Amino acid sequence: MIGPAKSRAAAPGRATLLRNRALVRGWLYVVLVVLFALVMVGGVTRLTDSGLSITEWQPVHGVIPPLDAAEWQEEFTKYQQIPEFRQINKDMDLAGFKTIFWWEWTHRILARGVGVVFAVPLLAFWLSGRLESELKPKLLGVLGLGALQGAVGWWMVASGLVGRVDVSQYRLATHLIMACLIFTATMVIARGLAPHSAPPADKATRRTALAILVLVLVQIYLGGLVAGLDAGLSYNTWPLMDGRLVPGDLFVIEPWWRNFFENPKLVQFVHRLGAYTVFATTLLHALAASARAPGSTHARRARLLLGLATVQVALGISTLVMQVPVDAALGHQAMALVVLGFAAAHWRGTRGAYPLPKRPPAAVASMDAAEHQVHVLDGRA
Repeated sequence: MIGPAKSRAAAPGRATLLRNRALVRGWLYVVLVVLFALVMVGGVTRLTDSGLSITEWQPVHGVIPPLDAAEWQEEFTKYQQIPEFRQINKDMDLAGFKTIFWWEWTHRILARGVGVVFAVPLLAFWLSGRLESELKPKLLGVLGLGALQGAVGWWMVASGLVGRVDVSQYRLATHLIMACLIFTATMVIARGLAPHSAPPADKATRRTALAILVLVLVQIYLGGLVAGLDAGLSYNTWPLMDGRLVPGDLFVIEPWWRNFFENPKLVQFVHRLGAYTVFATTLLHALAASARAPGSTHARRARLLLGLATVQVALGISTLVMQVPVDAALGHQAMALVVLGFAAAHWRGTRGAYPLPKRPPAAVASMDAAEHQVHVLDGRA
């Protein structure tokens, strides 16, 4: 009598855990969609030189845009005080200002929105007891990164308000990589909650998948430096750069290390090398995974990752030789996020799903108790 009762109680408990995981995973996928939109609008904001149009950081009051002519003129007057207007956009009228204002305002609203989309369901899942204890510090860490990212965003904007006509490339790249770390962490957690049809991959496959993920993040950081220096607007040939495979004048700034961050020529060259490295690593990974475990899920994902990396390389070359048109640049940025997201999911997939907790969350435990009581009553009847 005891054995069947325990098995009947265990099945609903596992089913409830998996159902809770599906709910949390679905929520995290929604967060990923909003994060993707946020990064893309950030790209438009950068490419249209809209990022300095709002010269103040007002986390609450800033939600409301100008509502009448007087408020629009007030915002425009503030923008007219910064170097970007005085040196670059001195012929801009109010209509032109409204265009760049709306891009930056939309970017900030999306940033606030992703905070709400993350924090409110997190609180609801937490209070309802649907979160496994191992998930809580992971999700709190993502929430903390999001809060820090808001401060980093203003730190970036502030660098362009005094003494220069654009934001610091150091701060722009930091802002971008922070967004990508949040995106990556969210994807890894969501993928860890998904059922896995295959066992974990061998150690070599897991390590290479992780290496690819790190390389993609480094390459995106380098892309942030390229964007911050407008380095893609020069040397628009491929495969040669300035007429050579290895161009000259790569270390013209002293001390030498500053060239990696401040010399547009070296920054673009290193970004090219990063692209070659990511492509070569994904190619070797796909070949090795297919050789070690032909026909496996891990091998199929490795080949798909190679395909995505190939498309991204082609987009990067096209964007460069066309001298960075907005649509091509946005496509390149979007594909970078796709590659990053898939690399993160692939790495987590090689490790397998998070193990089910030995001690279920409160909501599952209470449901198990109710199920057990029902079985006891049924037995008595």
